[in-house]
This record gives sequence, structure tokens and C-alpha cells, in this order.
Amino acid sequence: MKIIPVVLALALFGVYSSAIAQWQWVDKEGRKVYSDRAPPPDILDKDILKRPNGAAKAAALAAKEAAPAVSSGAAAPVAAASVPALGVDKDLEAKRKAALDAEAAKRKAEEERVNKTKAENCKRAKQAKATLDSGVRLSHPNAAGESEVMDDATRAAELRQVQMSIENECK
Repeated sequence: MKIIPVVLALALFGVYSSAIAQWQWVDKEGRKVYSDRAPPPDILDKDILKRPNGAAKAAALAAKEAAPAVSSGAAAPVAAASVPALGVDKDLEAKRKAALDAEAAKRKAEEERVNKTKAENCKRAKQAKATLDSGVRLSHPNAAGESEVMDDATRAAELRQVQMSIENECK
């Protein structure tokens, strides 16, 4: 007969322990939030007031693994990304990483193309400036298509234009 109260007490303890396995945190507006689910990722760790027993151990482990990364500065994003998140689909994460890598490669290729074009434009502008500074007689086609010798005013205007190109392209 004494077995029934013990079983009943154990059953009530099981129900009670699952009821207290809740999260408690302070949201962005300063209100306390109670839930049986973990807070959203934008909630800072210092704002989490209470965790279930298993979650507290996982959070402590994650904090211990991330602590060396914080002190090194540059390696912080790598260490934070290496902590496995609970419930993350590995295939989806791999696809996301591949997409990010492809986007980074595309940006790098575009940047290299722009830099190459700027270097070529800089080289041409410097050659044009050297020609204009040399003092030799230069000709250019007029509106009718006839060759016309460049006068001093036209040479000065061309030199200003070339100098602006050098300032823009040769950085």
C-alpha cells in the first residue's frame, strides 16, 4: 500500500520537472518572456534569465568554446560559425555556404576586372599627358573630318582633361 504514494509522488515530480523546464528572458522591449522554447537568436545571452537544465549545460559549453575566439579578435567569426547549432540541416547549411562562396568569388572577379580596367585607363592617360607635355605639334580631326593642328588653347583643354583622368583612374 505504501508503493502507490511513492509512484504517485514520482509521477507528480515528473510532471512538475517538465513544467519548470522553461526558458525565461527579457525581450527587446524590457518585458519578461516565459516559454518552453529557446529565445530567438537576436536575444543576447545576458538577457536570458533562466534555462532548462540541459540547455544551461549546452550554453556553458558553447560559451567555453567561443571564449578563446573572442580574445583572438580576427578568428572570432570562424570560431562562432564552428559551434554547431541545434536542429540545423547540414545539406541546407552546405548549400548556403556554397552560395555565399559563389557570391564572394563573383564579387572578387568583378573587383579584379574593374581594377584591371582602371590600371589600363591610367596607363593610357599618362601616355597622353606625356605626349601633350612633349610640345610636339599634334593634329586632330575637326567636325568635317579634316586634320587640324592643335592650338595652345585646345592643347591646354586636352591637358586638363587628361589630368582629371589621371586623378580619377590612378589611385
